[in-house]
Amino acid sequence: MHFLDQAKIFIRSGAGGPGAVSFRREKFIEYGGPDGGEGGKGGDIIFEAVPGLNTLIDFRYTQHFRAPRGKGGSGSNMTGAGGKDLVIKVPVGTQILADDEERTVLADFTKEGQRIHFLKGGDGGRGNASYKTSTNRAPRQHGTGWPGEEMWVWLRLKLLADVGLVGLPNAGKSTFINAVTNAQAKVGAYAFTTLRPQLGVVSHRGREFVVADIPGLIEGAAEGAGIGDRFLGHIERCKVLLHLVDANDEDVATSYRIVRDELDAYGEGLADKPVIVALNKIDTLDDELIDALSAELAEASGAKVFPMSAAGGIGIEPVLDAFLEKLGPGASEAADVAEEKPWSPL
Repeated sequence: MHFLDQAKIFIRSGAGGPGAVSFRREKFIEYGGPDGGEGGKGGDIIFEAVPGLNTLIDFRYTQHFRAPRGKGGSGSNMTGAGGKDLVIKVPVGTQILADDEERTVLADFTKEGQRIHFLKGGDGGRGNASYKTSTNRAPRQHGTGWPGEEMWVWLRLKLLADVGLVGLPNAGKSTFINAVTNAQAKVGAYAFTTLRPQLGVVSHRGREFVVADIPGLIEGAAEGAGIGDRFLGHIERCKVLLHLVDANDEDVATSYRIVRDELDAYGEGLADKPVIVALNKIDTLDDELIDALSAELAEASGAKVFPMSAAGGIGIEPVLDAFLEKLGPGASEAADVAEEKPWSPL
């Protein structure tokens, strides 16, 4: 399954059905008169957040959604049937944005089962029976039904996760998520191995939490360099970030600052989130060099540095313990949304 986190769709609620023009004519009944019923109400447009979805790929192939209109009224004062509501199912974490320059957020689905009546269907038209007055005993006018509402909207998916992984390309983020979850992220000895976000569920010390891996950032990502910063939206909801720095970089302090500068440039509070700093790939270094690089990175970040090797399984336990400390007590809301087994949007 391909991953898609943005889609533009057209939605239209149903129009109301027309009222009826009818006159009562029954054998052996002396007086007749108008008895046209009202039209039925048009269907609403409803969005619902459902489990089991983690991509907007379906909206690439179906972009127009129209609820059915109400049925027309009929004689004997019978009201027409209402149009069936159209329920559009979206992944948890989806936002609905207006199709304008500001991209105003109109709705945000953060919980499974959340439903929003987004567009109201039109009311049915009046039948001629409702136009009867003391001076107009046989009206022939009727209402045609109120039109539905329509608009273009953008859907934007922001994955729900507790921990977000950041770092330069090839810092070992995919190797880390593979090591601590059952995710099967692509790993390679070249930059930008990860081209789209990955999710995995970690089970540690009786707790579960969700980890999100996004493509690596490079200098100038906020201006569109490399893959850019478009995937940073997927870690906006994370409670804590894990910043991985490759121990084989020429200057680990510079590597750290490049990513931090891009988080600052992106905004949305990412630079203010709690962060755990880890020096990755220490299995290729001796103890003296590990201590020196850790001290250098600690000075640049102002935080405790966790030496580790995701590929070698070294130092992972302390990092996971630090996650639990930062996340605090209680169950993970993101893990409740995720499937029982770790999953990936690919």
